[in-house]
Amino acid sequence: MVSFPNCKINLGLKILRRREDGFHDLETVYYPLPVRDVLEIVRGDELHFSPSGRPIPRDPSGNLCISAFHLLKKDFPELPFIHIYLHKHIPIGGGFGGGSSDGAFMLRLLDHQFQLGLTPAQLSDYAAQLGSDCPFFLLKQPCLGKGRGEQLEPLTLDLSHYSFLIVNPGIHISTAQAFSLCTPKESGPSLKDLISRPISNWTAELTNDFEDPVFREYPALRPIKEQLYKRGALYASLTGSGSGLFGIFEKGRADPAGWGPGCELIAVP
Repeated sequence: MVSFPNCKINLGLKILRRREDGFHDLETVYYPLPVRDVLEIVRGDELHFSPSGRPIPRDPSGNLCISAFHLLKKDFPELPFIHIYLHKHIPIGGGFGGGSSDGAFMLRLLDHQFQLGLTPAQLSDYAAQLGSDCPFFLLKQPCLGKGRGEQLEPLTLDLSHYSFLIVNPGIHISTAQAFSLCTPKESGPSLKDLISRPISNWTAELTNDFEDPVFREYPALRPIKEQLYKRGALYASLTGSGSGLFGIFEKGRADPAGWGPGCELIAVP
């Protein structure tokens, strides 16, 4: 069985407070984009993981697809072994959620393929054990994320009449490092209110709290955002806590040509 895990961008991200469990409460708007990996599972006589496409930098035993299998195997001992084939297309370590998406889609594949009978709430609970943003990838629409990011409120936001340009500068920023650079604050309007305003307002009002400290730590990133605006972006931002950036353009205007070396660009028409 084959599925196609998609990426996401964050439209704004507010770090509200540090929690007693070491995590942070935050608020963000997740928006799905059709940049996809390819994930296939086949019944086998042992657990086997075969990646292709983009190199996966970590030990495969820490891949969220494998973690998803072990998570369900613990509660469903009859779950048979599988061969996992993962072709990576989503940039890695850039804040686009590719690993989280792979893990969430693996849970859904296993549930469907082997008729585990999991409810949407159960799938979401398993996904939250894999990662804070994993539950979002079980849904197929924009969501307001709260708590660690796992508390989701579906939104009616539709940006299909715009085009997107994703920029992957190839700089890996760990989530822990990014949080260490930030100072939580609870002030300001809610993101749900901000994204309901015209996109022409977003540049002045819709911010990612990771952006300024990450730009100070990695100065090469700020000119990328400036270049997106010079090319006509209506809104541009860092996504998540990674180094990846995106621009939102008038339909058909997200042109990666002539950018120059040093960055990978992916256009979403």
